[in-house]
Amino acid sequence: MEFFASAVDTLKVLVMAIGCGLGAWGIVNLLEGYGADNPASKSQGMKQLMAGGGIVLLGMNLIPLLANLF
Repeated sequence: MEFFASAVDTLKVLVMAIGCGLGAWGIVNLLEGYGADNPASKSQGMKQLMAGGGIVLLGMNLIPLLANLF
C-alpha cells in the first residue's frame, strides 16, 4: 500500500510539472505576441496559460483522491 501512495505522489508531481511547463510556454507565447503585436500568438499563449493552470489544479486536487480508492 505504501508503494501505491508513493506512486500517487509521484504522479501528482509529474502532472503538476507538465502543467507548469505548459503554463510557462503559454507565458512565452503571450509575451511574444505582445512584442510582435500578433493577435494569434497572444490568443494561443492565453489558451496555453489557462490550460496549464487547469492541469496544475487537476494535479493538486484530483490526483491525491486516487490514494483513497483502494
